[in-house]
Amino acid sequence: MANQKLTDDYPLSNEELVEKVKKEHESKQVRDYKFPTEIIDLPSKGLIYSKDNPLSTGKVEMKYMTAKEEDILTTQSYIKDGTVLDRLFKSLIIGNDKGESINYTDLVTGDKNAIMIAARILGYGKDYKVEVEDPTVPGTKQQETIDLTQFENKPYDGSNQIEPNKNEFEFTLPQSKRKVTFMAMNESKERKVKHQVESLKKANRKIKDLTSRQLTTRLKNTILSIDGSDEQKDINHFVDNELFAVDSRALRAYIAKVTPDIDLTFEFISEESGEGREMTLPMDIGFFWPNN
Repeated sequence: MANQKLTDDYPLSNEELVEKVKKEHESKQVRDYKFPTEIIDLPSKGLIYSKDNPLSTGKVEMKYMTAKEEDILTTQSYIKDGTVLDRLFKSLIIGNDKGESINYTDLVTGDKNAIMIAARILGYGKDYKVEVEDPTVPGTKQQETIDLTQFENKPYDGSNQIEPNKNEFEFTLPQSKRKVTFMAMNESKERKVKHQVESLKKANRKIKDLTSRQLTTRLKNTILSIDGSDEQKDINHFVDNELFAVDSRALRAYIAKVTPDIDLTFEFISEESGEGREMTLPMDIGFFWPNN
């Protein structure tokens, strides 16, 4: 009788039914299990995004890194096409602090930098062991253990934005006195710059170093208008033919000053010379692959 079917409509024995219910319960437990998460404060505080953008809360929820994310980091095709970090962050970011999904390409670069630091801490802890060039003794390298929790978001209140909740800033160039409006680069624009630089590389195979082209390409995508004209052809012409070097440097310095970001500078003390220097946190592929 123990193995008798309960009814013709439900053709399972008692033992089969118990096993089925048990498996369904275990499956539900797996589905309901949530990995531990942390709420990350963005450098922009959300002030740079429109009010209807989920990123305007200024916070994102991230889960701790798992073996799944390590698979992403070791996928050669992702490494080769330069999408490995984007795929990693997409996997780690759950949404904003209210549970709303975010559009990853909306993230401004400074907010993305903060997420990168948080991802590394949540994945492998706060200590980052790295070999750095000693700036006080040319040709010398030194092992450093850097506490990643020391890096804090730069103060930001959105007061330099032209309008609240709008990614737009204004600057008068010191040499030419021309008026430029610009934006803080976001992931969408970063991808566009990368694509354009790669296209330049393919079209000009004899050019091995495209650093200068990358600088002007970034400016063309950062600048929104020049003297009131938002025509891309006018912006391109200005950057290629009319932008003084002194104005270019001043503009880039101002962009770095007023746009949101995380402060990635730390104090380096040379073991060789005993001298100290302020350095920027070095990050390469090893940033997400600690040796120990």
